Amino acid sequence: MLHRAGARNALLQAYLIKNYYTNEKANMNIQFEKVGNVSGELTLQIEKADYEAKVNKSLKELGRKAQMPGFRPGKVPAGLVKKMYGTQVKADEMNKLLQDSLFNYIKENNINMLGEPLPSEKQTTQDIEAQEVFTFVFDIALAPEFSIALSNEDTVDYYDIEASDEMITKQLDALRQQAGHPEEADTYADRDILRGTLAELNGEGQPLEGGMVVENASLMPSFFKNDDQKKVFEGAQKNAVLTFNPNAAYNGNETELASLLKIEKDAVKEHTGDFSFEIHEISRFVPAELNEEFFSKVFGEEVKTEEDARAKVKENIQLVQQNDSDYKFLLDVRAYAEQKVGELEFPKDLLKKIMKANNTDKPETYVEENFDKSIEELKWHLIKEQLVAANDIKVDDKDVKAAAIQATRYQFAQYGLNNIPDEYLENYAQEMLKKRDQVQGLIERCIEQKLTAALKNVVTLNHKAISADDFAKMF
Repeated sequence: MLHRAGARNALLQAYLIKNYYTNEKANMNIQFEKVGNVSGELTLQIEKADYEAKVNKSLKELGRKAQMPGFRPGKVPAGLVKKMYGTQVKADEMNKLLQDSLFNYIKENNINMLGEPLPSEKQTTQDIEAQEVFTFVFDIALAPEFSIALSNEDTVDYYDIEASDEMITKQLDALRQQAGHPEEADTYADRDILRGTLAELNGEGQPLEGGMVVENASLMPSFFKNDDQKKVFEGAQKNAVLTFNPNAAYNGNETELASLLKIEKDAVKEHTGDFSFEIHEISRFVPAELNEEFFSKVFGEEVKTEEDARAKVKENIQLVQQNDSDYKFLLDVRAYAEQKVGELEFPKDLLKKIMKANNTDKPETYVEENFDKSIEELKWHLIKEQLVAANDIKVDDKDVKAAAIQATRYQFAQYGLNNIPDEYLENYAQEMLKKRDQVQGLIERCIEQKLTAALKNVVTLNHKAISADDFAKMF
């Protein structure tokens, strides 16, 4: 199914074949007949004259390479080569000719095919060895005929998300935290890291003979699951020796305890008693100060003051918000256009066969479980295809590269890295462009971005101011 990330719809994947399939032309006796509104039957007849020259050429090339005991390389008699390889070569050339003829006919005659041709139930068995004339019959699923056009007479909601002072402060605090540094402290406070020595105790609160001792153990009491155990460390001083129960502190979580005690998880149950902890170090993570060094590191040299930084944060938030608003707008356009188009007729039985043929590695229930959603996505794809054509939307290599850089910049921004040099963004984007599935996703993103921008100038926008929280609730 098609998600926002761009994963292929099971029916769309085959639908796109007709747009990109190119082969050299072949003259062939081909007939196409519509069967109902959204299906058709395509019959191809291949005669000896259509394939004989290709077969002879392939056999001759094979003869130049063939090696056989008793003959010098390339000197195997043509008759023997034909006897040994003739049937296979004939089958290969027939298959190529069939594919070329089939898809070129569909393309040249503008048959709006969904999925791919399927062998018809009318197809009879063909004998590759005995026959010279072959007939192939295919069932063709056709896209429903409809038209959709949008204009300023069509009104669609557009949500203007407010960037509140609270959001700006929260984002700026997060950036300060990410650019912060650890400092030593004398007294424990919430979220500090404690380092020291853990020692297992006996029932009387004394060091257990032969018990466990963990040097350089690290604790963050703030992440204890048990509030009583947290209180043990409140206001603790450096060099203090405190008694607590790790098992109680982590509610018996074997993973947490194994990490703290530096033992295997299977051994945790043998150490459920109290431990002493001698504090050697208290480490406190201090957020970066709002000074010129912080501003330059995070935002670049043009940001000098807190006011400048807040303006930059607001700008970044609004950029993300506009992307979110545009995404919601396109969803609303989709709903509006689908309602305007109304119900479309699809050759469902044939499409289910196509979907099943394209997903042989999936469970038997896959088609039934995903078919309705695939039809929904296919309907939107057909509508979007018309809107893209009507608005003369085209995508080139520059667009795809720009989208890759934009995606890379956004990924860095999620980690608070807003001042990444262009050459680094370029390198990361180039790596992204080496992956075919990511390129396809970028192409689809470019198309949707350009379509959104175009439609915002075509339809009448019903602007609605909304808070970020209320906008989030819509999803």
